[in-house]
Amino acid sequence: MNSKPRIWAIIPASGTGQRMRSDRPKQYLCFGGKTILEHTLDRLLACQQIYGVILVLNKDDRFWHDLNYVSEKPLVVTEGGAERQDSVINGLEKALQLDKDSSLAMVHDAVRPLVSTQDISSLIRAFNQENQGAVLASPLSDTLKRDNNEGCIAETVDREGLWRALTPQLFDSCLLLKALKQAKAGQQQMTDDSAAMEAMGYHPKLVEGSSENIKITRPGDLGLAEKIWLNQTDQQDNK
Repeated sequence: MNSKPRIWAIIPASGTGQRMRSDRPKQYLCFGGKTILEHTLDRLLACQQIYGVILVLNKDDRFWHDLNYVSEKPLVVTEGGAERQDSVINGLEKALQLDKDSSLAMVHDAVRPLVSTQDISSLIRAFNQENQGAVLASPLSDTLKRDNNEGCIAETVDREGLWRALTPQLFDSCLLLKALKQAKAGQQQMTDDSAAMEAMGYHPKLVEGSSENIKITRPGDLGLAEKIWLNQTDQQDNK
């Protein structure tokens, strides 16, 4: 076994993005002259600690090959599953085929193209200190309300200690695969990978990340993403 396991970034990108009301999956929408997916790949592959990317695509995907995306690092494409966690399972199995039992899995949403390399490095450092896993997250600052199922407020929820889970999330590949398969066997749909690890009794480390690391899911998010990207680009140019 390698003394320092390789980190494979796994990007589940087999969704159809129906909420964007578009003629293509949302990861193939554009801002700043590139698709969302290309921006996401650029960010991950620019991180020195990441060995390569496993991109998990829908079997009927007809847009990826037209991008002609070129990477100097390994970029492996595999087929997705019915649900997100199925796609992550497929990605993990591919990673373990390539690196047997020595790899780490950094799972990242295809439509979070604005994650910073600084946040990715912080995540890796935290994992090295807490090997039960590490999750980029943001502490909640808004007042939270619970509805009464009739569109009215039932109560105000205490936000103390509450965080928004972001991606990427970093885990041992074998452990995460076991956790997700266990969840699937129990017919549990996990909204993120950390939840599967938590269900097995693990306590991943929360790593505070930038609020600019937004997930593009609705039409208005695309314009916001471009504004953030332009601001990040200006800051980089002025360094």
